[in-house]
Amino acid sequence: MSTEIPERDGDGYLLSMHDWTREIGQAMADADGVELDDAKWTHIMKAREYYEDEAVVPPIRKFAKFLGENQKEIFKMWKTGPMKPITKYGGLPKPTGCV
Repeated sequence: MSTEIPERDGDGYLLSMHDWTREIGQAMADADGVELDDAKWTHIMKAREYYEDEAVVPPIRKFAKFLGENQKEIFKMWKTGPMKPITKYGGLPKPTGCV
C-alpha cells in the first residue's frame, strides 16, 4: 500500500507542515529516489525538534552543533547541502541562507 503525498510546491516541499507524518516523509523520499536510513531519520527528527523549540530552520553550522556532529560528516551522509533534504522530508519550511 502506498502513502498518498499531500500537495507540494515546485521544490517538493509540503504546502502545509501539518500534513506531515513520517510515512509521508518516507513516501516523498521514495518518490525522489532518496534512501532514508536510521541516521538520516535521526537528523530529520532532530531538525523537527529544533524547529519546534526555536520556530526556525537552523543553518547547518548551528544544526551540526545541536546534533554534536561534524558538519563535514553530515554533508558526506547527505551528499548535498543537508538542510534542504532534511527539511523537505521532515515537512519543515524551506531553509534560507547558507544551508
